[in-house]
Amino acid sequence: MKTKDIFNLLHNAVESKHFGKKISQKEMAENLGVSMRTYQDWKLGNSEPQAVKAIMKMLCELDEEDVSYVLKRICRGLKESNE
Repeated sequence: MKTKDIFNLLHNAVESKHFGKKISQKEMAENLGVSMRTYQDWKLGNSEPQAVKAIMKMLCELDEEDVSYVLKRICRGLKESNE
């Protein structure tokens, strides 16, 4: 799977989480702390952050239960760092 496909899959999943409410690329970029242009380039496959590939490969080594645990810890840490 290409990195752009991962970004599109995640973008759609976030929209589904918000009951199908469309989330603009600008909004998503702001939430991620990147420019809209950077986010567009990721979604189009014009560029890709190397860390994404490494993170995805590491997550693919884990069982679903472990992935869920790790993601929950990451989310908790991100929320705490924003407080």
